[in-house]
Amino acid sequence: MAIQVTYRRTRRLSMRIVKNGDVHVSAPIGMPRKEVERFIDEHREWIAEARKKTYESQKRRAGFYSQLPLKTREQADDALRRLKALIEPMVDRHSKEMGVMPSAVYYKAMISRWGVCNVKDKSICFSAYLLLLPEWCVEHVVVHELCHLLEPSHNVRFHALMDKFFPRWKEARKTTRQILRITPL
Repeated sequence: MAIQVTYRRTRRLSMRIVKNGDVHVSAPIGMPRKEVERFIDEHREWIAEARKKTYESQKRRAGFYSQLPLKTREQADDALRRLKALIEPMVDRHSKEMGVMPSAVYYKAMISRWGVCNVKDKSICFSAYLLLLPEWCVEHVVVHELCHLLEPSHNVRFHALMDKFFPRWKEARKTTRQILRITPL
């Protein structure tokens, strides 16, 4: 695990632990290397604790995603069949209610996102790992991506659309995050 120092336009020193456990330090341009090294030394305990938490989080994530085997063609085909049976009726129902229609819906084994909406071509991609969530949380993701066809960004209008078309969206997002015990959607 490495420590990477980057000099940039910033007023103060900062550091973060990235997913692989490396430490990324940002330092103001012109700050002496000795001062940066002292900052790192003063935070050795924090670094060790943060690396431990990152490792535990990655282990939890791996355990979560391993619940859906996708290693063989049969496993992937079965997951795709179940995913389509779950998501397509939701897309149909909510598309009619919202007055939108995606140009295409496709599926990938994404671990960084539950869904992605390409607003330019109006296509939506859903993660195969949605199969690991409760159905109402999956429905939240479906409505979320369909709302992007009406509002591309996560602004006030987008949240108003979510409130209108899936009033329990905040609860669903919270439940999903608790299941995975990480942050992004």
